[in-house]
Amino acid sequence: MKEFEYLAPKTLQQALEWLNSYRGRARILAGGTDLYLRLRKRVFGPDYVIDLKRVPGLDYITPNRGGGVQIGPTALQDEVARSEVIQQLYPALAEAASWVGSVQTRNRATVVGNLCNASPAADTAPALLSYGAQVKIASVSGERVVPLEEFFTGPGRTVLQDNELVAEIILPAPHPRTGGAFFRRTRTAMDIAVVCGAAVLNLTNGTCQSARISLGAVAPTPLRATRAEGVLQGQMLTDALIQEASRIASEEARPIDDVRSSAEYRREMVRVLTQRGLRQALERAQAR
Repeated sequence: MKEFEYLAPKTLQQALEWLNSYRGRARILAGGTDLYLRLRKRVFGPDYVIDLKRVPGLDYITPNRGGGVQIGPTALQDEVARSEVIQQLYPALAEAASWVGSVQTRNRATVVGNLCNASPAADTAPALLSYGAQVKIASVSGERVVPLEEFFTGPGRTVLQDNELVAEIILPAPHPRTGGAFFRRTRTAMDIAVVCGAAVLNLTNGTCQSARISLGAVAPTPLRATRAEGVLQGQMLTDALIQEASRIASEEARPIDDVRSSAEYRREMVRVLTQRGLRQALERAQAR
């Protein structure tokens, strides 16, 4: 591992100032579970590592006045998984966070870090996409808010500039009678997902008012299955319609063959798991 200078800012503003001063030569440390692996493998070799965990008060999971929730940049996966407000309003996100790595990993890794790592197989990304999350991006010049579906640009790549960091995840208030479910297929419980995803449905008088289906590990970035969503919107959700939407979702996936799975298997798993996720999301929406 290349030597670097460790910096422990006292405030978020100080972290942003250092990030700007050492632009292109610094990396942010939130949980470090991905950062340390990349440092060891020399994927990159920063001169400075800026540790956000030393900044107090950034690990919040806070309901806002609009009925949604804001998640701070050092909130842990385990904290999100165990949060009562997340479990109540965004159950698919709580489920996704509970599947990330090991117990030790979940007590170190952050949800924001999981997004910034930009792995196509990031477990929390599809759930956040399906709930319509946004990210607040900060720099010394100010802040901007970006929809999560515009955040990822490729494997390991995001819209972040080298003097910016994600300061917050913003989740909108779910509508009444909304149900969500997370789904995942792996070779072992600790393995990276072969396929993962989330389905979120909103019902009005028994009709699907809106549907959001998001998939991970089947394209260069996490993606929305928008054609499948369109099949469900405005319809009474019969089992036949759910099967049809799941088939279309599998066609929207863009999987590859790799050491963990074939593209053909991934596509079939999208179909099967999306069915299960939609059925579970429908049951949860009906129960509200």
